[in-house]
Amino acid sequence: MTVTATNTSGSTAPLDPAVLHEAVVDWFGEHARDLPWRRPEAGAWGVMVSEFMLQQTPVARVLPVYEQWLKRWPSPAALAVDAPGEAVRAWGRLGYPRRALRLHAAAVAIQERHAGVVPRRHEHLLALPGIGEYTAAAVASFAYGQRHAVLDTNVRRVFARAVSGTEFPPGATTAAERRIARQLLPEGDAAAARWAAATMELGALVCKASAPVCVGCPIAAACAWRLAGSPAYDGPPRRGQTYAGTDRQVRGRLLAVLRASAEPVAQAVLDGAWQEPVQRARALDGLVADGLVEPLEGGLYRLPGA
Repeated sequence: MTVTATNTSGSTAPLDPAVLHEAVVDWFGEHARDLPWRRPEAGAWGVMVSEFMLQQTPVARVLPVYEQWLKRWPSPAALAVDAPGEAVRAWGRLGYPRRALRLHAAAVAIQERHAGVVPRRHEHLLALPGIGEYTAAAVASFAYGQRHAVLDTNVRRVFARAVSGTEFPPGATTAAERRIARQLLPEGDAAAARWAAATMELGALVCKASAPVCVGCPIAAACAWRLAGSPAYDGPPRRGQTYAGTDRQVRGRLLAVLRASAEPVAQAVLDGAWQEPVQRARALDGLVADGLVEPLEGGLYRLPGA
């Protein structure tokens, strides 16, 4: 089987998946980082926790929180019996704290539906709260060695450049990307799982969003984007990661106050976290609506169930 690589000039060239597999997997064998969720002792729960934490968050920030999390909650059952607010508290400054609530809800569902064991079947993973197409495929692949197309941002960028000849993938995963991923998927569960991890690592360490290290890329000679002269991205404007002064920052300040207190917090204390009252009220209302903050009588607030 071959896959057709198309560059921005419209010309095409066949790619032999077997050649790509060997080059990328061999590179991974030499350059893969020693990450705790890749070790056998991590188990399926450790893999799942890492996948929730790594969404839109770099490895360096995740590592200390991940290790503390698994010391406290080494299994879904351990997390499920604790209050969801404790998950939010332990999430610390990872950002996007709704992920903590979703991970807690997934742990509860695993305890109730699967006797506390992270399910092996892809459809059962996909049915858990907070788990979408990518996370279900990633857990099934990395925890259980199954054959699934795992398409995170890093993998999508590798395929966009190597196969489609574009600098960046579309904003949302497309049918064409899924088709390419399936065409490139090796036969055999173990080979496919290894390929998924290898392409993800290649995107993280070499085929980076900014300043890709093409001289160190094992498939540079076959990369459609590089062969086309590395044309600049000409799609819709890419969103920046602004934070200062946004509602996200205000929400973070308010949550920091609540995480630091073992007791409910008065409105006056929260008022001191951000001076501008309209934005502060909007952020607090949003936290309540998202289930991250629980209002109590007397103008008090706490993390949910904490």
